[in-house]
Amino acid sequence: MSKEEIYERLNTVFRDVFDDDEIEVNENTTSDDIEDWDSLEHINLVAAVEQEFGIKFTMAQVMGMKNVGEMVDIILGA
Repeated sequence: MSKEEIYERLNTVFRDVFDDDEIEVNENTTSDDIEDWDSLEHINLVAAVEQEFGIKFTMAQVMGMKNVGEMVDIILGA
């Protein structure tokens, strides 16, 4: 799976979780860039991404992710 394919699938997940069809994530996207991205929505987002890609993030990975690019790197390595 390429990074481009991952970003396409992530865009769908983010749009579903945040109910916003205008969201377009990139490697530098952070919680500061999406208005409704708070701690509760972060949990929902992580669960949705895990389900979409059939992976399970470790707690260290979840706590260490600083942007969507780091999430993509973890998905690529899974």
